[in-house]
Amino acid sequence: MKVTWFEIPVKDMDRAISFYEEIFEISIAQHQFGDTLMGWLPPSGEEGAATGTLILQESYIPSKEGVLLYFETSDITLVLERVSDRGGQVILEKRQISETHGYMGVFIDSEGNRIALHSVA
Repeated sequence: MKVTWFEIPVKDMDRAISFYEEIFEISIAQHQFGDTLMGWLPPSGEEGAATGTLILQESYIPSKEGVLLYFETSDITLVLERVSDRGGQVILEKRQISETHGYMGVFIDSEGNRIALHSVA
């Protein structure tokens, strides 16, 4: 089984889009579907890789509990430095998982969600 899609709940779409665009240096396209506003994260281009969206809808509530989503990055330290400057909070600085599994870091985003980072170096 593989992950194909994910949704990150937000309270303020403009703030969340700005946060993620700046920490990952990406562009996020905003789309309205009835009472649901989405900020589509760009696909990685890798076959079989999951993609997802920021989502603003009454039934979605940001949380730092529950499922932990990992984003792949080449430089965890650089991304974590951007997090604090843009309204997020670093809760776990870059640390080694193991020699074979690389590194991780964890932050709370601008909306209150717990998000993780992963890198091989």
